[in-house]
Amino acid sequence: MSDTLDLFIRAEHADLMKKLNAWDIAYHQNDAPIVDDATYDAAKKRALELEEKYPELAKNGASTHVGAAVSTKFKSYPHTRPMLSIADVFNETDVADWFSKLPSRDLFIELKIDGVSFSARYENGILVRGLTRGSGVAGEDITENLKTIPDIPQKLSGEYPDVIEVRGEVYMSRADFIDLNARSKKPFANPRNAAAGSLRQLDAGITAKRKLSAFGYTYGDVSARNWQTQSEYMSRLESWGFKTTSHWARHAHSIDDIQNVYNDIMTHRAEIPFDIDGLVIKVNDIKTQERMGARANSPRWEVAYKFPAARAITILRDITPQVGRTGVLTPVAELEPINIGGVVVSRATLHNADEIARLGVKIGDKIIVQRAGDVIPQIVGVAESGNGAPYVFPTTCPVCGAAVIQESGAVARRCVNALSCPAQRIGELEHFVSRHAFDIAGLGVRQLELFVERGWIKNPADIFTIIARHGDAIKNLDGFGDKSVANLNTAIEGARRIDLHRFLYAIGIPDVGEVTAKLLAKKFGNVDRVRRATFGDLLEIDGIGDTMANEIISFFADAHNNEIIDELLQQITVVDATTNANTDGPLTGKKIVLTGTLANYTRDEMRELLESMGARVQSSVSPKTDIVLAGADAGSKLQRATELNIPIWSESDIEKLKK
Repeated sequence: MSDTLDLFIRAEHADLMKKLNAWDIAYHQNDAPIVDDATYDAAKKRALELEEKYPELAKNGASTHVGAAVSTKFKSYPHTRPMLSIADVFNETDVADWFSKLPSRDLFIELKIDGVSFSARYENGILVRGLTRGSGVAGEDITENLKTIPDIPQKLSGEYPDVIEVRGEVYMSRADFIDLNARSKKPFANPRNAAAGSLRQLDAGITAKRKLSAFGYTYGDVSARNWQTQSEYMSRLESWGFKTTSHWARHAHSIDDIQNVYNDIMTHRAEIPFDIDGLVIKVNDIKTQERMGARANSPRWEVAYKFPAARAITILRDITPQVGRTGVLTPVAELEPINIGGVVVSRATLHNADEIARLGVKIGDKIIVQRAGDVIPQIVGVAESGNGAPYVFPTTCPVCGAAVIQESGAVARRCVNALSCPAQRIGELEHFVSRHAFDIAGLGVRQLELFVERGWIKNPADIFTIIARHGDAIKNLDGFGDKSVANLNTAIEGARRIDLHRFLYAIGIPDVGEVTAKLLAKKFGNVDRVRRATFGDLLEIDGIGDTMANEIISFFADAHNNEIIDELLQQITVVDATTNANTDGPLTGKKIVLTGTLANYTRDEMRELLESMGARVQSSVSPKTDIVLAGADAGSKLQRATELNIPIWSESDIEKLKK
């Protein structure tokens, strides 16, 4: 490659991986996909194409990437054998290319369930541990949650190996999904989200109340294998007490066989009582599977033959802007209800104003709608233009009436009233009471929703008066009592004194995370100086650029925000940054980047320790970085530090400074 081409290719690949990683976190950790399967698949396919053509991009690329990092909410354990993903194919040509390389033509075809992967480890027939896929190398401990699912036996029946890890998919049938949403205050978007959100609960009691189902389909660690084929293993699963998709499974020996199965399942897809998004085609013989082995992130002996997005044509009746948790306005298409792939669709996302302009859609048009991967319905084009006028995006928030702004270079348009817009309230309040903000234990989403619904909390300041005003009423709510109200009061009172950087993080200034909040606190010292900061003042801070400076200026220029902050300051004490500043620590002024897994500290603990020594912890390596603190499995940051000749430290180096 030429140097110029190399630069463009690397930039494109880096952008693709940034998107894929963000989408993976939304899908695997947050159980809330933000793009449809078709968009994700297209980005992943392009990244893989680049990595195949330029192998140096493969390291930390799509070809080596599985799932998302394990959430810190759960304990994690390493998988005895990695839980790999399955390579996707999308058409007969892709299938034929894979098929031509097989040493065996005996294939076993299963349904690709649109659910959540699990691994259940049995020792002497007893379920001892359940994990999510996680990163593929390590998973989240969901043992107690799996025990609540009837389809996953806690004790195996029949004859079984001393040790066996059964792997499969947890899902929710469409009927159970409809029933759950009918009982939920916040409906789930689709059965996959409902299954994922139910399975990854810290309270297994919540999981138990949801009607989850499961299929087994493969295995991980096993002490002794007495089956020779995938079809035999499916029979073993059923003898142990698992349900499988054997009823829909097929054998194939040619490309024509595969396509016939594909066409047959596609025809009857809506009749299957749970969501599927394709077929999984496997070499049936286990020894052949073992000989073929795997790539970095997927076996060579199986592929997922994905179904295309289901499409239909209907009429666009209206466009309604919805205000999300962060204040971003998302235009939603209100449709003439249409059946797409067995599901009645009446709404679809239009993403943003730029997308509306790109598509050229107007109210009254006949538009093409697709359900890509059965996730988020979206409009993909205009089939027949009507006589409607072009849509005008609102300049004021449809919920609270505050101004809607669009920063320079940004696509999204956002309500500026972050602290008191009702549409943003729950999300902002949840952030406000979180561990790195005001850290008010006992005030979670459930409690906040109850209190907001009753009008007891309208803005953050109301948190500090709620017990005095509504304590007796709270005691009479389900799940509350004298002790819980007393505990909540103690937590609230303990939060009345807060450091400046935590306060700045808590109030939800757009783009201002913990690191930036600390920079602001260090630069300005107190709340008033931060509120009066000019654009020039902000740009003097290394780490704050034009976009972030504009966000900060806009936030403090908004009358609603200032009113809420003034009310809040009447209830609390914000400790000036100069009170706790360490100007003579052993690491004062040093810019340090953390990477890898630490042995004796969490990331947050190490960050606090370094900052207590006067260091400034950064998120990325640059020529200005003084030290990179590396733990186990450090990746690209360590490599970048080595290239720049930046000193590499270990935990022991920090321990020496403590003595």
